[in-house]
Amino acid sequence: MNENSQQLENRDARRAGKREPSRGNRFFQPRVDIVETADALEVYADIPGSSAEEIDVNFENGVLSIHGRVSPRQTDATKFIVQEYELGDFYRSFEVNEKIDSSRIAADFNAGVLKLTLPLSEDTKPRKIAVRGGHA
Repeated sequence: MNENSQQLENRDARRAGKREPSRGNRFFQPRVDIVETADALEVYADIPGSSAEEIDVNFENGVLSIHGRVSPRQTDATKFIVQEYELGDFYRSFEVNEKIDSSRIAADFNAGVLKLTLPLSEDTKPRKIAVRGGHA
């Protein structure tokens, strides 16, 4: 994001509410990239092992929240030698200080990456204002 753009801020994981926490009352936070384009904010969240059905995305009162679950891919009898993938409940939320057209927010999940597109409202997009010359 550029300097003129206000930043998205992390919110506390306790706001998740809808899901039961896993792994000793904790959520894991998926890694994200946030990109600003001329027309939108784009959020990319890395959630390998999840599915679109296990992910909830909400935008309410200027807060974008992503939460859901990564279910185990193996049986209970599986003996791991190395286990690095996070399992269980995840949660991230961000305070969005830009004006977003919430009716046009889109979410796509492909190859373990959730892409959220938050279109900027027309009145918040930068625009060039013509300066007219005239008589004083």
